[in-house]
Amino acid sequence: MTRTTAWRRHPLARYAVLVLALALIGVAYATLVQGSRPADAALASGKLDDVAQGKSLFQAHCSSCHGLSAEGTSTGPTLVGVGAAAVDFQVSSGRMPAANPGAQAPRKPTPRWVNEETTRQLAAYVQSLGGGPTIPSKDQIDPAMGNAAKGGELFRANCIQCHNWGGAGGALTRGKYAPSLNESSPQQIYEAMVTGPQAMPVFNDTTITPQEKRDMIAYITEVRSQKDPGGFGLGRIGPVTEGLVAWVVGISFMALVAIWITAKKRKKS
Repeated sequence: MTRTTAWRRHPLARYAVLVLALALIGVAYATLVQGSRPADAALASGKLDDVAQGKSLFQAHCSSCHGLSAEGTSTGPTLVGVGAAAVDFQVSSGRMPAANPGAQAPRKPTPRWVNEETTRQLAAYVQSLGGGPTIPSKDQIDPAMGNAAKGGELFRANCIQCHNWGGAGGALTRGKYAPSLNESSPQQIYEAMVTGPQAMPVFNDTTITPQEKRDMIAYITEVRSQKDPGGFGLGRIGPVTEGLVAWVVGISFMALVAIWITAKKRKKS
């Protein structure tokens, strides 16, 4: 009897073969899943062909700050895992590519090469690198499907500290600020909530549900379309500005009236 034959007849041989087979199946499955992730991520944010086009755009316009593979550099953070929603928000609002490094990237006009197609391609490529929040559907951001009253309650509880009750924005620390929401589209508002750009916290679906996000979008879009019944709204910045204007304008007006009254009395005498 050879050694191989003896091993085959050993009572533990069948278990060893079973363990080996399971290990091989596990390795094969992990390889297939890893290989399919870019395709799945691309399909979640656009067409499969967008990944290749997005990679070319990324290397041409974004790699100088974020690295050739979006691994990050001393100038820009890694983009692995940020998701397509973050790319769409930053690029569509003109914040990226950034003109100058600073405490915060401001909203600005988009470059000529940025359009709906190129933004989708960039988003698909970044999404393929490690997943992350995807671009919301039209139903998720439709203000008509939200409740503005409930959205106002949520906005006052979670956002008014930075963005002001009317979404006018406000100053933060170390050169940062909460931007005005007057120019933000419903899609950009939703994407900001799920990605937390710059100083903003992330409001995932367990913190604020998709329906509540839609309610908040309904409130924001409704408030900024309202007229100021009292006249000039002073940018809706808040009571500090209103009080300052009231004091400066009011006191100046009363001083001018006092000067005018005394001047008239002097002429009579």
